[in-house]
Amino acid sequence: MSMTNLAGRVAVVTGGSSGIGYATVELLLQSGAAVALCGRDAARLDGAVSRLRAAYPEARIFARTCDVLDAAQVAEFAAAVERELGAVSILVNNAGQGRVSTFADTSDAAWVEELQLKFFSVLNPTRAFLPQLRRAPGQAAVVCVNSLLAVQPEPHMVATSAARAGVHNLVRSLATEFAPDGIRVNGILIGLVESGQWRRRYEARPAEENAMSWDDWTARLAQKKQIQLGRLGLPEEAARAIVFLASPLSSYTTGSHIDVSGGLSRHA
Repeated sequence: MSMTNLAGRVAVVTGGSSGIGYATVELLLQSGAAVALCGRDAARLDGAVSRLRAAYPEARIFARTCDVLDAAQVAEFAAAVERELGAVSILVNNAGQGRVSTFADTSDAAWVEELQLKFFSVLNPTRAFLPQLRRAPGQAAVVCVNSLLAVQPEPHMVATSAARAGVHNLVRSLATEFAPDGIRVNGILIGLVESGQWRRRYEARPAEENAMSWDDWTARLAQKKQIQLGRLGLPEEAARAIVFLASPLSSYTTGSHIDVSGGLSRHA
């Protein structure tokens, strides 16, 4: 069910071939937007597009393999999107996963890699699409998918927590700078959301947990993590928050973050 009417709008979702990105693409299509998506894995992207075209045969969809850390590739993607769909007024920056490491075992190279991924997966697409966004003042919106780690760091994810905190600050800075252009910039802070990463951890669970179903295993994980709603989030639940921030429903909101963590948050 669509939350809002985005007919005539063009949206871009990076990392759109799976998980939260794919769920966001679906919800944008249901809302009437034309949607461009990108990802690094060509086979996964092709599979996602095939499913989307089958489910939404009348929708305008464009996809291209793209590494968001490669500024030239992102610039080419931005130009192609405008040629195929028109000028973009919604940009969803969604890329990257967490790195499990402590201060003691995070190498300098790992620090550089993590900081580059978290920052430039936002910086490159935002730079590339900014000229198009500026042509839609009052309608243009950028939404960054971030993690609760930005405000509630974990010692076993020290590099990711630090990088996420930087992106949290970046959203506020971009919101201030882009406001005169009529471009809103917001983010979401996700907790534990069902994903391929969590599925792989479930498949690699210890032998004594082999009898546990996915639902039982994730419920126990939620209890251990003290998630008040007692379960992991769903990709579509994060997508609803993203589309809200991208839509006119949040027309007076910028520089903000929506907590989508099921009560995992302990920050003020």
